[in-house]
Amino acid sequence: MASTKRALSTVSSDPNDANERIIQKRPRLGLDISPSSSLHPSLSLSYPDTSHSISHVVPFQRPRPLITFSYDKSRQLEFSDAAMRYYVVPPPGADLAHGYERWIRRAEERGRLDGLLRAVLEIQSRGTGHPVVGVISWRGVMTKILTAPYEDRDGWELNVMANNGTLYFEEFLSDARLKEKEDMTPHHLMQTYYGYAFESWCTASTPDASSGWGGDVDTNVQWCSVVKTKLGDTRIVIGGEVDCVRDRYSDRNDTLVELKTSMVIRGARDEARFERKLLKFYFQSFLLGVPEIVVGFRTPKGQLTTVQSFKTLEIPRMVRGKPHAWDHQICLAWAETFLGWIKSNVMVSGAAPESVWRVKFTPCVGVELTLLPEDERREVEAGEDRVGFLPDWYWKEMQDDTGDEHGSSTGTTKPESSRSSAALRPRALPPGWQI
Repeated sequence: MASTKRALSTVSSDPNDANERIIQKRPRLGLDISPSSSLHPSLSLSYPDTSHSISHVVPFQRPRPLITFSYDKSRQLEFSDAAMRYYVVPPPGADLAHGYERWIRRAEERGRLDGLLRAVLEIQSRGTGHPVVGVISWRGVMTKILTAPYEDRDGWELNVMANNGTLYFEEFLSDARLKEKEDMTPHHLMQTYYGYAFESWCTASTPDASSGWGGDVDTNVQWCSVVKTKLGDTRIVIGGEVDCVRDRYSDRNDTLVELKTSMVIRGARDEARFERKLLKFYFQSFLLGVPEIVVGFRTPKGQLTTVQSFKTLEIPRMVRGKPHAWDHQICLAWAETFLGWIKSNVMVSGAAPESVWRVKFTPCVGVELTLLPEDERREVEAGEDRVGFLPDWYWKEMQDDTGDEHGSSTGTTKPESSRSSAALRPRALPPGWQI
């Protein structure tokens, strides 16, 4: 990739922070993260008690877009909006099984960061400077972290690496889990397809298109957005797929739309189940700054019955005070604690920069953090050209930019004199990615 890199200075604060923060107003929950000392922190983090309120403000900066990119039918990435779709009202009674036999289904794969990392380098090449980034992750991983306090069924695992002050998160899927996802039952496959078909009924390639089928489903094709945000003191770069825009798109996220399906609500039990689903719907959109979620309610056999639009930021109020309601502020407090716990363990570990850590979440118990031995680290690489789970081309770019042959797993900052001299070199960067 052609590069026009230039040194990017470290910025200690963002003048827009005060205007961009979404302030939380409940007290902070008590979480058991007591380390034995600052050098030997605990390698486990207890599950939060969701029955307790929280005791401090948890600031979250409104996500701001950095770049978009598209995957085409051949799964080639390009920095364009070629795969962007426009929202159209779906026809009443649409058949969500339509086109199932023509579905081009992308093979299940490990949750690699490659596409997002290419975007990070593209942002850098365009000379967009911003403070040091604490975390780089796909939206799906951050959603799992944030919704963990209310997850009582499905566990998950993450791979974590640290280099030059930045944490990288990748979802870990074992070979057995990948095979399980690839070999879904026919019933499960059809249920999954309903969601994709709803997207096709709701989108078109032009904003003035009439209602109708938007084209056969090909899950290789995606339009993705990369945003910057901040949770507490941690700056985060998040990437994720966006379903469509309403009317227009002008490099902002104010017209983005998320599309979801759910079973038609037939009684109190269905209503409670839907309100529980809203937690994940909410954070998936909240993290990318998507302001609108359009939900298509369907019958068990996949017939669309009604369509309802929800404003993302109003969803927490919809469930507040109801039995078994969730509190998004508890989720934000938990995520802030989780990120601090990861930093306190990984950044002071003294481990080599190519080390890979494994986070395992167990519902109703908590999370554990383990430094992988060499043989398991090699399994993460899976015979690919990688250092840990980071692709070789990205790893080499990082080392070139930092001028550090071996990298660093800590967030140690160079002396000011070193930073000043480094700023004179075209490819130099202070420790930590500048986004």
